[in-house]
Amino acid sequence: MSKFDLLDRLVEEGNGFLQTSVVLENNISKQTLAKYVAARGMERAAHGVYMSRDAWPDDYYILYLRSNRIVFSYESALYLHSLMDREPVFTTVTVPKNYNSTHISKQGVRVIHAKPEWYQIGITRVNTGFGNEVPVYDRERTICDIIRFKKDIEIQTFQTAMKEYMNSQGKNLGNLINYAREFGIEEEVRTYTEVML
Repeated sequence: MSKFDLLDRLVEEGNGFLQTSVVLENNISKQTLAKYVAARGMERAAHGVYMSRDAWPDDYYILYLRSNRIVFSYESALYLHSLMDREPVFTTVTVPKNYNSTHISKQGVRVIHAKPEWYQIGITRVNTGFGNEVPVYDRERTICDIIRFKKDIEIQTFQTAMKEYMNSQGKNLGNLINYAREFGIEEEVRTYTEVML
């Protein structure tokens, strides 16, 4: 298999995207990558991320490829879980407390720093509207987050999210209460769920 054949396979596996880091892990030089990008007419989507001509620009996925420690959260998680009826004005991600997120913030992304033991709670993966898999907090963790920081969420967004979640077939009230207990908001979460059930 030639290096270009291997790069073609990596692009296919990446759903039309190619990361410099993945290329280097496969023992292909940056010079070969540059030739490949030019020969295939690929576009630079972000630092270290290239996109084929037939790939759809996917801001969530590109952001994840640039910063693989991020987890989509708050309004972004609501949107990815279809608990919000419109795309959020800005993207919100959560990172571990000690993570240097300057490069993300400079892109206009709202960054939340979480304690390491809270950062891990409820991480799952979903597909964006373009079919690319990204890390996101599950629906129960997201509901806990918007209850915890209700004052920072638009009232209409909050009400829609709560109503959509409570009416959904896939809700897991056991996980919701367990997370609420971990975050110290169990009583508040129980109040919301009792009112809306």
